[in-house]
Amino acid sequence: MDIKKNDEIKLNIEAITSEGSAVGHYKGIAVFVRGGVPGDEVTVHIIKTSKRYCIGIIKEIITPSSSRIECDCPVAEKCGGCSFRNMTYEEELKYKKSRVEDAVKRIAHLDVPVKEVIGADSVNHYRNKAQYPVVIENGKLSAGFYAYKSHRIIPCESCLLQPEEFSDCLNAFSKWVKLSGVTSYDEKTGTGLLRHIYLRKAVGTGEIMACAVINGNELPDADALIGELTKLPSVKSICVNINKDNSNVILGEKTKTLWGSAALTDILLGKSFEISPNSFYQVNHGQCEKLYSKAAEYAALTGNETVVDIYCGAGTIGLSLADKAKRLFGIEIVPQAIENAKRNAEVNGIYNAEFFCGDAFDGARELERRGLKPNVIILDPPRKGCQKELLELVSKMSPKRIVYVSCDSATLARDLEILNSLGYSANEITPVDMFPRTPHVEAVCLLCRK
Repeated sequence: MDIKKNDEIKLNIEAITSEGSAVGHYKGIAVFVRGGVPGDEVTVHIIKTSKRYCIGIIKEIITPSSSRIECDCPVAEKCGGCSFRNMTYEEELKYKKSRVEDAVKRIAHLDVPVKEVIGADSVNHYRNKAQYPVVIENGKLSAGFYAYKSHRIIPCESCLLQPEEFSDCLNAFSKWVKLSGVTSYDEKTGTGLLRHIYLRKAVGTGEIMACAVINGNELPDADALIGELTKLPSVKSICVNINKDNSNVILGEKTKTLWGSAALTDILLGKSFEISPNSFYQVNHGQCEKLYSKAAEYAALTGNETVVDIYCGAGTIGLSLADKAKRLFGIEIVPQAIENAKRNAEVNGIYNAEFFCGDAFDGARELERRGLKPNVIILDPPRKGCQKELLELVSKMSPKRIVYVSCDSATLARDLEILNSLGYSANEITPVDMFPRTPHVEAVCLLCRK
């Protein structure tokens, strides 16, 4: 290899990786850097080499790309949250479409039309949920986010992705920390109390939930925390989540309500939804409505269909379609989310819906044992996608259409190839930018029985 550690080279940035790093080639070797924009000519300091690639740091921008803009966040270079604050939004959407197209062609080996990305009305303050890791030193609370590929906390109490009210909540927690003398959790030793501050906002109603995630059974001076948080009129729920496991999982299974309601109420596509701390709920309210509207378009319900919503969470996708369905069945493994889904159906006067708590495969198998023949199946799996056995069972149930909502292009492509072999062709994919300024892109795909 012609490149060594500590070399400085000139590099033309060619593309962006799935993790948001920029990449160019020097003498045939791929060089990865953070903060580059396609079209940049830069000077790069090499910090790591291997047989196939190098990693570097941008030392100078020789010629900026026409898509480069000035970054508007003071901690963007240190924090691993945003990758595209130095890039025009148009270029970001172009990258996200190409990422979906590339995954489908490269992994699924399919030629599927990919529509233009449905962009966001705003790229700031769109997240309705934040999970802040914390460190407490000399009675002072620092909350923020982990640096890229590390567990080193970058303090950031006014993140541009989060609602502005979250900063007020963090200030309330800071005052409580000084009063209570609590310690922060140490991953290495497993000691200390406060692990995370977990905040959620129901954008449709403005309600906010504040939750302390602790490595213990009780929250010291809980009344003091309640006193500080209830000074904020938007706070409607204060709770504590118990997580004593030595793991990277943020929330434990047990949550106790300290004050207010146990769940938030949000309005989505004209319907009311209750959201508990552990329930899955899309983090971008405005884009979620666009995503679900596209899913409804692909489902093409006429009022005579039986719909199965697998990985239904709090029931949001299925219940948003229930008015146009004959029957709706939802499957979800999180008990709290299923209780939310049942309650959400009741609150919205929906009586053609039934929800099951269990693993996606087991729930679908139970419906198949009953002889259920759904017309439409909705799949909205986590990032790892669907297990092959579930896709085989879905094809066995023989729905006319499958609507697949994905948060990872690679696993979507993998599953489309499997479904293609099982008799379902992918007709169209529409990416939806649920996470502006980050590398992530959601997509919804329509599959039809061949």
